[in-house]
Amino acid sequence: MSSQKATISVKSPEYYRLPTNVKPIHYDLIIHTNLKTSKFVGSVTVLLEIVEVTSSIVFHTLNLNIANASLRVVRPGQNVSVYDGHTLKVHLDTELERGTIDLPVILDAGCTAELTLDFGADLTGALIGYFRSAWRHEGKTEYYSLTSMAPTNARRAFPCWDEPLFKATFSITMISRKDTVALSNMNIDSEGPYTSADKNTPDLFKSLSNISLSESGAFSESEWKITRFAKSPPMSTYLVAFSNGPFAYVESSYTSPLSGKVKPLRVYATPDLIHQAHFVLGVTETVMPRYEQIFDIEYPLPKLDTLAAADFDSGAMENWGLIIGRLNTNLLDPKNADALARRDVTSIQTHEIAHQWFGNITTMAWWDNIYLNEGFATLMGSYIIPDKVFPDLKMKSYMVSVELKRAFDLDAKLSSHPIDVPIDDPKMIHQVFDMLAYSKAASVLRMLLHYLGEDNFLKGVSIYLKSRLFKNGVTEDLWAGITEVTGIDVASIMDTWIKKTGFPVVTVIESEDGIFLRQDRFLESGKPDKENNETTWSIPLSLLTISGDGVARVDNTIVLDTREKFIPLDTSKSYKLNAGTVSFYRVLYPGERLVNIAKLATQDAPSFTPEDRIGLLSDALALAKAGMIETSRALDIIQIFRNETEFYVTTSLADTLNAILDTWWENQEVVDLMNGLRRDIFGPMVKRLGYEASKDEPLDVKQLRIGVITAAADANEESVVKELTSRFAKYVKTGDDSHIPPDLLRPTYITAARHGGPIEWQTLKSIISNPTITPSKRSSAIFGICSFTSPSLINQTFDFALKEGKFDFMRECFDEVVRNLGETYAFPYILQFSFQGLNTKKDYEEIKHFFKTKDTSAYRLSLNQILDGILSKAAWKDRSTEDITKWLKERSFVACD
Repeated sequence: MSSQKATISVKSPEYYRLPTNVKPIHYDLIIHTNLKTSKFVGSVTVLLEIVEVTSSIVFHTLNLNIANASLRVVRPGQNVSVYDGHTLKVHLDTELERGTIDLPVILDAGCTAELTLDFGADLTGALIGYFRSAWRHEGKTEYYSLTSMAPTNARRAFPCWDEPLFKATFSITMISRKDTVALSNMNIDSEGPYTSADKNTPDLFKSLSNISLSESGAFSESEWKITRFAKSPPMSTYLVAFSNGPFAYVESSYTSPLSGKVKPLRVYATPDLIHQAHFVLGVTETVMPRYEQIFDIEYPLPKLDTLAAADFDSGAMENWGLIIGRLNTNLLDPKNADALARRDVTSIQTHEIAHQWFGNITTMAWWDNIYLNEGFATLMGSYIIPDKVFPDLKMKSYMVSVELKRAFDLDAKLSSHPIDVPIDDPKMIHQVFDMLAYSKAASVLRMLLHYLGEDNFLKGVSIYLKSRLFKNGVTEDLWAGITEVTGIDVASIMDTWIKKTGFPVVTVIESEDGIFLRQDRFLESGKPDKENNETTWSIPLSLLTISGDGVARVDNTIVLDTREKFIPLDTSKSYKLNAGTVSFYRVLYPGERLVNIAKLATQDAPSFTPEDRIGLLSDALALAKAGMIETSRALDIIQIFRNETEFYVTTSLADTLNAILDTWWENQEVVDLMNGLRRDIFGPMVKRLGYEASKDEPLDVKQLRIGVITAAADANEESVVKELTSRFAKYVKTGDDSHIPPDLLRPTYITAARHGGPIEWQTLKSIISNPTITPSKRSSAIFGICSFTSPSLINQTFDFALKEGKFDFMRECFDEVVRNLGETYAFPYILQFSFQGLNTKKDYEEIKHFFKTKDTSAYRLSLNQILDGILSKAAWKDRSTEDITKWLKERSFVACD
């Protein structure tokens, strides 16, 4: 037993972490895959550095059958083994997901050791570790294999040191059938037949022949091949990837602007889908050289592949050199894809490519700094890069309308947590892959970028990456890099945003000669108590002023870093805090100032950006929900923006109305009145835009059409419902959907479902089940089949969709859902979706009672957020029902006949 292990107390943070007395340097990993039997076996030889004296070796492993273990040790200055070939016993601990080998000898600090382990397991559809995915080929279901190692699932694929700090190099060898393709992180060094000589070579397999791979147990030389991949740079285990299947590919390349090297790019998919891979390949080719220029660091691997997979847990995963993602995030048929699908494929692939630097070259030391990966990749993939190379996507507005909104929504809850959240129990790791790690982190980094200037910010980021090349980094390393460029103490500004929970609302009190500002924590449930209002943030205010002659000026230098502050200002002139909605705070203006700013924002286009208008809508709704203004005041703001022409502002308008409906959905009077308001706003927009895109129509106009038709159909606008259902009915009758534009597939399917029955249900099911359907069309059909209102059809959908439904269904089948999906990234989102409509104190008590007997440790954060959300909705209803009803009735918004 090592001394370190002996001093660790049970359930302390160190209890869950591997000892650091042994450090992996290099893995020789062999994986032999049998797709016909859905099994794999392997052998791994790990070169270890003995850092401290120890008599045991501890590593991660889970659900693997370990057949053999042997050790070879070399002491400093010796070229021969002093302890060789002994078969050792591995003690498995399923709770801690690790194996321990107690050694008969003491290993001295400074020596090296080679640990060899043989292992095997089934290829299941579990979506984690090394698993299988199904596809239809010539009428039969066939399989291919792939990996999803993040965050702690490499241990399910091979024994390893499965923590990001344990970086090592990898030499991966794959044995697979000759008619399949083997993929891994690195380029292929050699590939050829796998012969009996290979099979019996001691340095290839020690005793793996004891585990049979073929159906009969016999070995056929003509059946298999062996593929050896080049040695990788140092990387963490969660980035290791390998895959085997009948893949086809499309390819291109890019020329490094730093070295002049030409580097190949490929996208792989099954042969029936490969024709849809050109779009994502083009995105990759476009952004790779731009990333090299921005970071001033050449992409270090000799190739970059992307694999589109039918079954995958997250949207996509940034494995170094082999990005893997779902079909709908990687494949797109330009002739049959809507405008939003183009945006999503572009931003997701750009996000994953950003990780090739952020996360792969430089990796966070532990999962509490996951935002260093995900926050930066979101900022780069959803904001900086698309804005430079895909300006028609208008990702500046997307950042505010989507990412900032997601962050605000979660961080306004009392149960929120810091971006940099301490993680002791590994069950917490999955839970912190939430909108705080992605959207809030990206938003506060965007705030810092605007405060310092983009060039300074990116130069500082480059210094950070260069200082931690092929190593691990922490928050302080990043701040040091940016501080080196700017001379500004970045840590003093950013620490509260990263290390503290929540965000502020700035209350404005006006006088003739200026504005008095006060910051407090913003909570959707209302004013915080003293205990939850201790943080004072350093807030870059980004103050917009407009002079008497109409000249607009933005001052990015003012920082509110105290609880209260006075700013001299001529309040007889127009002004706005948080210009461009670039900072992470809300603003509570006095009196009619918010309404007046909103009116000005619709009239003075040069001074106010779409991001300003999105921010005003967002603030109005949030302040109303928290009881800081009347909800009728938020409805006044909505009315001001009723003639909006920008897609993302209109989307925010629709989201604001939907948030009110989602809270009052059980109050039929309010629902009918709100739908009247929605029809009044969006109906005229549909008439103006029509249903068909003109040739060469701008992308944002196409997106706008999708948004307003969707909103009008949701509100039961009669002409829109009739138009969409008739188009679907024609498809049902003829089987020809050419009269449904790709941009209108989703609203058409959803509307047909809401107003349809068994025929529509079967039609949508057949679309989803058709293996030749494009991913974007299948996605639209999935949204459609989840939109039926008939209880019997909801039940059918529930069964068809692997028990994914609302609370009544979730309550009945919860244990089965947890068993199938509880360890995936998707589970917290399934949980939240299942309960998102609940809005009464009775609902709150029922959910608390339901989970009282459950082990909630793996989803505790999500559950607390759900409970907070229910209480805040209940309070909002109690406070504002009369106010909303009165406002709507005064304007004569009525239900449709």
